[in-house]
Amino acid sequence: MRPQEKASGDPEPEPIGFRNVIALGFVSFFTDISSEMCFGILPAFILNLPGGTRAVLGIIEGLAEAINYLMRIISGVFSDRFRRRKLLVFIGYAVSNVAKPLFSVARTPVDVLIVRLTDRVGKGVRTSPRDALISESVSGKRMGMAFGVHRTLDQLGAILGPALASAFMLFLGLTMRDVFVVSFIPGLMALIVLLMFVKERAGGLKRGFRILSDVKSVLKGRFPFLLLVVGVFSIGAFNYSFILLRAKELGIPEQLIPIIYAVVNVTHTAIATPAGVLSDRIGREKVLMLGYGVFLLSTLLLLIAVQNPLYGFLIAAVYGVYVGIAETVQRALVPNYAPSGLRATAYGVYYLVVGLSFLVANIVVGALWEYVNLSAVVCYSVLTSVTALVLMSIFLLRGRQTSEA
Repeated sequence: MRPQEKASGDPEPEPIGFRNVIALGFVSFFTDISSEMCFGILPAFILNLPGGTRAVLGIIEGLAEAINYLMRIISGVFSDRFRRRKLLVFIGYAVSNVAKPLFSVARTPVDVLIVRLTDRVGKGVRTSPRDALISESVSGKRMGMAFGVHRTLDQLGAILGPALASAFMLFLGLTMRDVFVVSFIPGLMALIVLLMFVKERAGGLKRGFRILSDVKSVLKGRFPFLLLVVGVFSIGAFNYSFILLRAKELGIPEQLIPIIYAVVNVTHTAIATPAGVLSDRIGREKVLMLGYGVFLLSTLLLLIAVQNPLYGFLIAAVYGVYVGIAETVQRALVPNYAPSGLRATAYGVYYLVVGLSFLVANIVVGALWEYVNLSAVVCYSVLTSVTALVLMSIFLLRGRQTSEA
C-alpha cells in the first residue's frame, strides 16, 4: 500500500486543475521579483548599519524564519477548518508586499528586524494554505510536477529580482533604499493575478475548531519520523545570506552581490521541475537525500581557500541546486504522510519544525562565523547533514520493511 493511502481515510478532493498551479506560480513569480530585489541587498544593507554584524544578521534571519514558520501552522489549521484557502493566501501576500518597501526607512538593525518580521508573518500566513491549494489542484501522480512547476515560476521571479536590483543601482544610480521602494510595483501585480486568476477550492465549513486535535491527527504513522529527519538537517542548513557574505569576502563588489543571489536562484529554478518529476518516478525520499548531499557539498566548498571572486559564483550555483531539490521535494513529500482533509495543518506542522530548526541554524552559524571561524561553521553543518542522511536511510529501510510485512 502506498504511504498516502495509509495516511488518510478521507477521500481525495476533486482536483481543481493545473491552471490553478500556473496562476499561483505567477503570483509567486511577481512576489519573488519584489522580495528578491530586497533580499539580494539586505545582508549588505544590514552590515552597513550601525551595529550590524554577522551575528546580528544571523539573529534577524533566524527570528524572521521562526515567525514565518510558526504562522504557517496557525494559518494551516484555519485553512483546513474554514475550507477557505484563497482569503488567507491573499492576506499573506498583501502583508508582505506592503511591508518590504518599509526597509527604505530603516535606520538600525532593530528597524530591519521589525520590517523583516512583518514580511515573514505575511509569508507564514499564505504558505500552508497555498501549498494545500496546489496539492488539491492536481492528482497525486502529478504532485511532484505541480510543486516543481510552481517552484520554477517562483524562482524565475527570484532570478529577475536581484538582476533588476543590480541594474537599478549600476545603471540608474538608485540606492539600496530606492530599490526597496520600487519593490512595491511587482508586489502589487502579484495581488492582481491572485484576485483574478486563482480559484478557491470548493468546500464547506468544518464543525468545531480544535487546533490540538488536528495537530494530533497529523502526527501519526511515519510523519513524525519524517519531521525528525527534516528537523535534524535544518538545524545546520544556513540560509542564502551566508553565501552572499562569503561572496563579499571573496572580493565581489556590493553592487554585484545581487547577481550572486541571482545565480543561486538560476540553478534553483533549473533543477526544481526536473527534481519534482524525478521524485515522482523514483521516490521523493531518495531525491531528498540527493538534495541533502548537495548541501553538504556546498558547505565543504565554503572552506576551500580559493582567492578568486569567480569562486563565489560556483558556491552560489551549487547551493542553489540544493535549495531547488530540497524545497521542491520536501513540500511534495508532505501529502504522502498526511490526511488529505488536514493537509494545510500537516504543512503547518512541517513548517513549524523547519522554522524552529532554521532559527537555531542561523543563530548558531552566525555566532560561530563571527566569534570562532568558518571552519567551525562547516564542521557544524557537515555533522547535521550526515546525521540527517543516516536517519533518512533508516526511514526508507523501515518503510520497505513495513511494505513487505
